[in-house]
Amino acid sequence: MNPTLHDVARVAGVSIKTVSNVVHNHPHVRPTTRERVLAAIGQLGYQPNLSARGLRSGKTGVIGLAIPSVREAYFAELADSIIVAAEKRGLGVVVDQTNGVRSSELDVIAGRRLRLTDGIVFSPVHIGEQDAELLNAQFPLVLLGESVFGGPTDHVTMHNVSSAQAAVQHLLEIGRRRIALIGADDSGETASVGSAALRVRGYRQALALAGIAYEPALVRAAGGWHYDTGAAATRALVASGTAFDALFALNDTLAIGALRALDEAGVRVPDDAAVIGFDNIDATRFTIPSLSSVDPGREIIAEVAVEMLVERIAEKGTPMPPRRIKPDFRIVRRESTGFAHVADAVRQDAASAARVL
Repeated sequence: MNPTLHDVARVAGVSIKTVSNVVHNHPHVRPTTRERVLAAIGQLGYQPNLSARGLRSGKTGVIGLAIPSVREAYFAELADSIIVAAEKRGLGVVVDQTNGVRSSELDVIAGRRLRLTDGIVFSPVHIGEQDAELLNAQFPLVLLGESVFGGPTDHVTMHNVSSAQAAVQHLLEIGRRRIALIGADDSGETASVGSAALRVRGYRQALALAGIAYEPALVRAAGGWHYDTGAAATRALVASGTAFDALFALNDTLAIGALRALDEAGVRVPDDAAVIGFDNIDATRFTIPSLSSVDPGREIIAEVAVEMLVERIAEKGTPMPPRRIKPDFRIVRRESTGFAHVADAVRQDAASAARVL
């Protein structure tokens, strides 16, 4: 049988209450007594019954993370960062994949998924501003991404417009003028929010500031943001005969697909066309050439989101007003835009690590 509090108390020669105080890390325990109890715990291999503790406290010590896909590199790395941030706070994480399906996302905010958790970090795709009232969840909730602004819940998002603008400015600074873009939203100009629409807006703003006319032939939709769609969009761009000397991909997996297609077409990177992506996923350091990218502050996003959720879980009385935070971003210059593989990253937004708006 598994050892109990009674067993630990007997071996340590203390009361059950003292063992409980040590297990819960209460401060008012003599150091010598604490050492004796910990030695007994180690000797017996005692482990606290977290389920029973959760029933007594109303907390499970586990948070949920709902993301569109664990196959997408950015979300896989985001999940890893969330888990690391949670473990620092003694929390476990259950990851749920919604596949970007609206009905599944609605189930998340209705509490029909990730039930046995103390709160949820949620990155939706199809929950929009029209759904803001649905976000009045009966549990702590922190939102990630660009789908809902001005909603009733805490929100950690990115500088999508300004960071995309900085990516294009980086291409302009190295002398490129015919800058293609892949990954635009299939809905075209009708989209006003979401990562694609916001990053296209940043692209257009950079061109306008440089006095370069927007050219629709240089902008390509790609459906999902995957390696194969990035390659397909780039092949179509090359086949169209539209001249370009740089390419901005709206995420890194698109950009890696683009590198493959450009190599197949005999387009040298960066000599003939410079390439920059977005997300700074781990693979960008290992492509040939290594891929320049926008680092949107993923680790800070994870850290801030978990901290905000922990605060909401512990909150009593009148809740704080909803908060919106945008961590800083940086442009990581690598070989695909003509910089040495070990070049330092250039911080484009030099404000504090996390900005509350």
